[in-house]
Amino acid sequence: MIKLENVQKSYGGTSVLKGINLEIGVGDFISIMGSSGSGKSTLLNLIGAMDLPDAGSITVDGENIVTYTDAQLTLYRRKKIGFIFQFFNLFPNITVFENIRIPLLLNGNQDKRSVTEYINLIGLEGQEHYYPYQLSGGQQQRVAIARALIHDPEIILADEPTGSLDSVNSQSIMELVIKLADEMKKTVILVTHENSIAQYARRHVRIRDGVLFQ
Repeated sequence: MIKLENVQKSYGGTSVLKGINLEIGVGDFISIMGSSGSGKSTLLNLIGAMDLPDAGSITVDGENIVTYTDAQLTLYRRKKIGFIFQFFNLFPNITVFENIRIPLLLNGNQDKRSVTEYINLIGLEGQEHYYPYQLSGGQQQRVAIARALIHDPEIILADEPTGSLDSVNSQSIMELVIKLADEMKKTVILVTHENSIAQYARRHVRIRDGVLFQ
């Protein structure tokens, strides 16, 4: 499904990724481990088309997304990718229901029933009209997970999804990610610096100074 070949990326003259080669199959759950500044989040952003490499190719379902136009990249992000971030990235001035619904609206889908279903799936029934500030960190991340999955993307990109949570909530969130990803047959790419979180994945790679070790 996903194939990276000789992917390179620099910022301000500093080489961040140095010829990355990686293949990820359909339904795979892979962790990419590395310390701060190792290039792991940059790698995730390139797969998610939040940025483009300076060299190399990123092939998803047989198409090199590096060659995409801006319009194609926008569609790729909206349709194929679900993002889960460390700091939740919820909109503070809209409700749980409205936060989860955003990807559907961006794709021209007015469905409300599936939003309610996801709220039940993440265990927040009765709290759909709460605002993010009224929720705990663990609850906010559950909302972020529902938002990442609501539009049925093929690929879930999780960037330090438990980095802002305590150990109990971290375990709960990872168990939820695994459960939903398995049930819905998603490909999951997890970036983390924590061994305890990486162990939830079925396959592990490490990145150090922009170089991948498998």
